[in-house]
Amino acid sequence: MSWKVEGVGGSKLEMESGLPSDHNEGHGVPKDGSWFAQFRNGSNPWMARYVYAVIFLASNLLAWAVRDYGRNAFPEMEKLKNCQGGRHCLGAEGVLRVSLGCFVFFSAMYLSTASTPKMYNCRDLWHSGWWSAKIALWIALTATAFLVPTFIVQIYGEIAHFGAGVFLLVQLVSVISFITWLNDCWQSDKISEKCRIHVMSLATASYVICIVGIIMMYVWYAPEPSCLLNIFFITWTLVLIQLMTSVSLHPKVNAGILTPGLMGLYVVFICWCAIRSEPAGGNCIRKAEESNRTDWLTIISFVIALLAMVIATFSTGIDSQCFQIREKEAPAEDAVPYGYGFFHFVFATGAMYFAMLLIGWNTHHTIKKWTIDVGWTSTWVRIVNEWLAVCVYLWMLLAPVIRLRFRQTSEAA
Repeated sequence: MSWKVEGVGGSKLEMESGLPSDHNEGHGVPKDGSWFAQFRNGSNPWMARYVYAVIFLASNLLAWAVRDYGRNAFPEMEKLKNCQGGRHCLGAEGVLRVSLGCFVFFSAMYLSTASTPKMYNCRDLWHSGWWSAKIALWIALTATAFLVPTFIVQIYGEIAHFGAGVFLLVQLVSVISFITWLNDCWQSDKISEKCRIHVMSLATASYVICIVGIIMMYVWYAPEPSCLLNIFFITWTLVLIQLMTSVSLHPKVNAGILTPGLMGLYVVFICWCAIRSEPAGGNCIRKAEESNRTDWLTIISFVIALLAMVIATFSTGIDSQCFQIREKEAPAEDAVPYGYGFFHFVFATGAMYFAMLLIGWNTHHTIKKWTIDVGWTSTWVRIVNEWLAVCVYLWMLLAPVIRLRFRQTSEAA
């Protein structure tokens, strides 16, 4: 087994494991001992990221609880001086306060672990251990956020718009990197002949799901010709899928049919989320009649959004080498398995992102219970994210061709 992380277009992550193995011994994982012993002794940095993900998920759930059930679950908050009857500590501002505590926690972890070069030093032990102290720190920072003056929280809310955008960009590059890595694995000389049928089946399934998704969105969200905006969103998504497929299959690119199929799934999902984020009312988004009861699709969307957010931070955090511009060198025997600083940076920006989702990207916006990322601002953020994802993917396909063309032109000159 090996932990090998490379840039886009290469083998991104051959294997990651917290289980004992001969190679893991070089990365600070004891050959003997249970996962609990490794967690207790702070000896497994791979295990540590699961704990950070749980802390992040707990912040998400707390922010949701403060927003939807704060007045019933946390009546003591109304007595705080800064809360003014709960108005400034619950609802949208309560979400921002929980997000602020989470952001400060992971920012502190970033500052204390950034540029950690090797295992077994104090910063490595701090990242992978000292859980009682770090959990106590997270709780203290979250509680302190409710004592902060309102104007500071409002300033943080404005900054969080930018931080959430950074998180979306990092997540986008990571998803495209994973899709490219998966395609490279399937096309490798070792398994390309054996798995040709599997690749074609996966690509075919991806396109079928994309087509079904497009059709269902037309049926659900564009039932009348007057739904021009939704028709535009859905039709343009279909055009983008066709564009990605055509570029990928061009003889000079020859990237195969799998990656555009998987990217098609990604952009269809983003388009669906964008349209679902539109406010209730009208014949195009029929949510008004369900405003007084919980919509099962809304609950599913809410759960998927929370899990996707945690999974994105969980997986993107170890993908720092995809963002390195310099040529990558072989890691040393005792090098850290992933960039600790980048890992915590992703979680810090993720804290801003979940706040924006829960308040609909509007600090003065009131969102109903069991809803997430609702509002026209949320819709356009999703749509722009979809278009940007396609642009980044097309650039990753065309960049090697353009670079080769420039090199040939310079040599000929």
